[in-house]
Amino acid sequence: MIPLPVRSGSVRGLPRVHSGPFEFGARPRVRPATLRAMLHLRMISPSDRTPDVLALLESSVGATHLAVLEGAARDPAGDVVMCDVAREAGDELLARLRALGLAEHGSISVENIDLSLSERADRAEDEAPGEGVDAVLWESLTEATHEESRLTVTYLTFLTVATMIAACGVLTDSAILIVGAMVVGPEFGPLAGVCTGLVRRKVGLVGRSLAALLVGFPVAMLVTGGFSLLMDALGMFSQADFNRPHPISEFVWKPDPLSFVVALLAGVAGIVSLTSAKSGALVGVAISVTTVPAAANAALALSYGNLSETWGSFGQLLVNLAGIVLAGTLTLLGQRLFWARKRRTAGL
Repeated sequence: MIPLPVRSGSVRGLPRVHSGPFEFGARPRVRPATLRAMLHLRMISPSDRTPDVLALLESSVGATHLAVLEGAARDPAGDVVMCDVAREAGDELLARLRALGLAEHGSISVENIDLSLSERADRAEDEAPGEGVDAVLWESLTEATHEESRLTVTYLTFLTVATMIAACGVLTDSAILIVGAMVVGPEFGPLAGVCTGLVRRKVGLVGRSLAALLVGFPVAMLVTGGFSLLMDALGMFSQADFNRPHPISEFVWKPDPLSFVVALLAGVAGIVSLTSAKSGALVGVAISVTTVPAAANAALALSYGNLSETWGSFGQLLVNLAGIVLAGTLTLLGQRLFWARKRRTAGL
């Protein structure tokens, strides 16, 4: 038996024994586990394109953990290629993979990696320009806004229910109901779709998003108007309740410059939330803008014949929608210019 060398000192009574680079009873010399902004790419590549795909991945900054399964794909037929890439380098890599025809003749799937334990991943993130949390994945943003901006039964249901809840909140002057209606409202999806479509020059996305807004709000307001008449007939709503002062909800039908400023700020926050890894901020955006409460108050006012408050509420709605679209579009343009400059500086 060959004795193992023993180092002086111990950990909780155990001797530190080592052979080569490892030690028993001592902490391993590796970085702690960290949450990283890494993406996992899984591609199906036609066999004749695989060499070009591999050459691209091997030369791309921020890409690592390359794996190839030759002939593994059946539909479409080809090779399965996988790699990880730093989020801040992902958009450029996806654009180049598209240029190789993988989207048309194969496939590209992208997943977020919640936890990465790898020195290579550490180096890949260090080499990639910028910070992952700031990165914009234009393909992902376009796909997300495409799904959220469709005029569907689910979208109309959420918008209508949110407007009805807001009507209850306005009539009872309840801040809880008004805030709840703001959270339920799904209108930021189409608004973000308009911004994305304008920046990426996708006419179809802009048209689909505008249709969701221009059809969704009138339908929600019409149903809410009928709902208010029904509640009035049942004795739950009354014109006296509508006419009395509502200090909490008064802001929803009195547009002013501050309303436009808040809409601008909300547009910036909403777009940054969508494009970054911090999507939880969208809840705050929904609460900060009075689109749904304004629509609800317009429907209530019209059902009770108060045209002055109806036009005021409608004006508030337009101010908020315009402010969000303007700020969101400018934010996306700024992000595109920022990352273009980052790539030029890094020589990509």
